[in-house]
Parts: sequence; C-alpha cells; structure tokens
Amino acid sequence: MKRFKFPNPFTVLYIIIILSALATWLMPAGNYDTLSYDSDTETFILAGSERSVTLRTSQDVLDSLQLKMELSKFVEGKIRRPVSVPDTYNKVESSPQGIWAIVYAPIKGIYDSMDIILFVLIIGGFIGVFTLSGAFDKGIGYLAIKLKGREKWLIIILMFLIALGGTTFGMQEETIAFYPILVPIFLAAGYDLLVPVAAIFCASSLGIMGGVMNPFGTIIASDAAGVSWTVGLYSRLAMLVVGLVITTAYVVRYGERIKRNPERSLLHGKNITNPFSSVKVDTTVTSLNIKTKLLLTLFALTFVVMIYGVSALDWWFEEMTALFLVGAIILGVIQRVGDDAFVKAFINGAKDLLGVAFIIGVARGITVIMSDGKISGTILNYASDAVSGTSGLLFLPILMLVFFVLTLFISSSSGLALVSMPIMGALANIVGVPSEEIVNAYLFGFGLMTFITPAGLILPSLSMVNVSYGTWLKFVWPLMARLAVVGIIILCIGYLV
Repeated sequence: MKRFKFPNPFTVLYIIIILSALATWLMPAGNYDTLSYDSDTETFILAGSERSVTLRTSQDVLDSLQLKMELSKFVEGKIRRPVSVPDTYNKVESSPQGIWAIVYAPIKGIYDSMDIILFVLIIGGFIGVFTLSGAFDKGIGYLAIKLKGREKWLIIILMFLIALGGTTFGMQEETIAFYPILVPIFLAAGYDLLVPVAAIFCASSLGIMGGVMNPFGTIIASDAAGVSWTVGLYSRLAMLVVGLVITTAYVVRYGERIKRNPERSLLHGKNITNPFSSVKVDTTVTSLNIKTKLLLTLFALTFVVMIYGVSALDWWFEEMTALFLVGAIILGVIQRVGDDAFVKAFINGAKDLLGVAFIIGVARGITVIMSDGKISGTILNYASDAVSGTSGLLFLPILMLVFFVLTLFISSSSGLALVSMPIMGALANIVGVPSEEIVNAYLFGFGLMTFITPAGLILPSLSMVNVSYGTWLKFVWPLMARLAVVGIIILCIGYLV
C-alpha cells in the first residue's frame, strides 16, 4: 500500500474553506453588537444586528457597555476596529455559504490580501535583481567559510534577533523577506531546508507568544481589557526568555543532529527540490572586492531600513513595498544592467514567489467564508460559554486553550483581541481573575496556534522551501507541547502571586 502523502498547501486551504462553508450550514448565525469611533463626527457608533445607534463620546458610555477601555484610546486612533460589546450576542438570519461562495472565497481573499501579495512579489523581484550580480553567491560562500565549525551560532543569533522583533513590534509578515537570503546560507552551513523555517518562523511566533510590547497584540489586547500593557509584563518576559531557550535548544539540537547524520533529517528520502538552487555557493572565496561589499551592504541595509521603518515610523506594506522597489532599482543602477536585463531579472524573481503570494490570498478566503456566513460571533459565544463557571485557577489554562482554538478561525492578532477581549474580560471579573492574566492567556494561546494555523503564515513559509505541512507538524508538535506546559505554569503562578 502506498504511503499517505500530505496534500499540498493549496489543497489543505481549500479543504478548510469547504469545511468552513459546511459549518455555516450546521451552526446558527449570530453576532455581537460592536462599538466603533467615528472620527469625522466624533461620536460612537453602536452597531447591532438590526440597527445602528449614534452615541456621545464619553467614558460613561464605555462604562455602561461594560467596556473597560480608556476613551483616549478611541479618540487618538489607537483602537480603530469595531470592538465587541459583552452580553449582546444575538442569533441572526442564517447565511449558509454554498458552492459559489466556496469558488469566490479564495478570489475575495486575494483581493483582501493584495497589500501583502504585492509586497511578496516585489521582494521576489528585488532578490532576482540582486542575484544577477553574483554578489549573493560570493557572500554566502565567504560566510560559510567564516562560520565553519560554529554554524549553530547562526541559528542562535538569528532566533534571538527575530524573537526580539516579534516581541517589540510584532515581526511576522516581514519574515517572508528573509527566506531567499537565509535559506542558501543554512544549506551552505550543512543544514536541511527545515532548519531555516524552524529558526525564522518559530522565533517570530515565540515573539508573538511572549509579546512584551507588541503593538498589534499586547498593547491592543491590554487596551481592550482595560489595563496598562506594562501590567503583567513579568509573565510575558518569563514566557519569552524560557520559551526562547527551549525553542532555540530544540532547533539547534535538530540541526546539529542532521549535520552529523543527514539520514536523520525529516526530509531524508523525500526528494525535495531546493527552491534556491540558482544560488551557487562558492566555498573558495576568501575575500570580497569593493563592488561586492557595496552590493551586499546595500542589500542588507534595505532590510535594516525596513525593520526601522516598521518599528519606529509606523510603516506598513505600502511603504515596505516601495522600499524594496527602490532598492531593486538602485541595485540595478550599480550593476549597470540594461533595462531589458533588469526587467527580466525582476520578473523572474517575482515569479519564484508567485506561489507563496497566492497561498497568502487563498488562506484569507477562510476568514471571508466565516465572516460572510456570520458564524464568527457564534464561535466566540460558544468559547465564552466553555470557560464560564470555572474556578480562577482552572479558568486561565482553559482560556488559553480557548484562545488557541479561536486563532484557528481568527488569525489576526489585533482582530481577535478586539473581538474577544471585552467578552472574556467581563467573564474574568465574575470569576475573579486579574485582567492582565487574561491578556497573557490570550497571547500564549494565540502565539501557540501561530506555529501551525493554516490561515496564518506557516503555509506560505513552508512553500518558500518546498517543505510539506505534514512534515512541519511532525517536527513542531513536541516543541509546542513543551511551550504549552510552560505557558500554563506561568499563568498559574501569575494568578497565585
């Protein structure tokens, strides 16, 4: 009997889209009332299933709706999305999603994800123009010589830096840009294609899980729960430090094991094609000329500017995409390539990442189906019922599990926070659990699910290196089990202390 082969990412996503559509036929439709701030009229808009009401902008209105948030967060634009109002769940007319909805879902998802799709394609073009110079090949060869015998420090340093980016400014989507650079370096160091994904993706997910001051997760969730983001900081810091030690040791141990014996690789015998085989590593390079150094410096500087722009200048995909487009043009000018050669290299580079770009859009189709089917509110209501009535000590681990599951349906950190935190925060007050621990349970559960959720970035990341989702699950589940135990222990200690 032939061995089972795990479906490719597109098949996995389409299966989930079909199951989500099926759920809209089996589950009742429902939603919560939402509150949003209209900056033009400087009023609150309370939107329900039947009508919308305009309310005056005051703290009393927030208090009356059981929303423990500061008015200034709305006025200053720090909370831009609608916020769920506790105890307002209502069933609404069902909106089951049929065959045509399933067909349209990935198309709508691609439209909704156009900003990140364009970002990925422009990065591909940028890499294609840079590869044309040959500086990439020489730089990787030179680095491989310098790191010989100390390759594990590449993993350690990289994971520390990416986790630092995740915990401070929510680095996640930006990591897609690093694969074309780092995968050839890891392969030159003697690792398999799974190691760079583990180092990059696990570190970014852990940064989200232990988000010390991540504005898209920690700060928005804290605002929605009505507490300062600095409260509960020590628990998140403990999760970050302990989790990073465990995760780094796990990845290093796997990497060093397969370096000693390549047959122990989870990819052994799978005949996986190296997506960056065009990069020919020259291991005889002992020095770099001035032009090569200049190109490598400009290449690296582009990513440094991107990180600075996102963390300090509030850049998002439009600015980042423009940065890489300008960077590609500058690299082309320095190389003195003609316009025909430039365009050909750019298009070929973008073409290499086209599959990744489509996966991102198709994954968004899952959210489209559930939103159009009006079952997101019902799922949230089921989740709140699951945790109500439990003791304080059991409430937090169960809530962490609930957030873990909810992330499967709502993969946006800020979106899930604004939808769920007001409701879970109200339940926490009844149970007697501090609000800051609700935030931590949210971060731990959400961050843990980002390791595997098909609606997130793991499938595009795996597609970058042609590794199957099934192989990734086999690799990552023991690590997730360890991190889950650490998260539960930290939550219990935070509650008791």
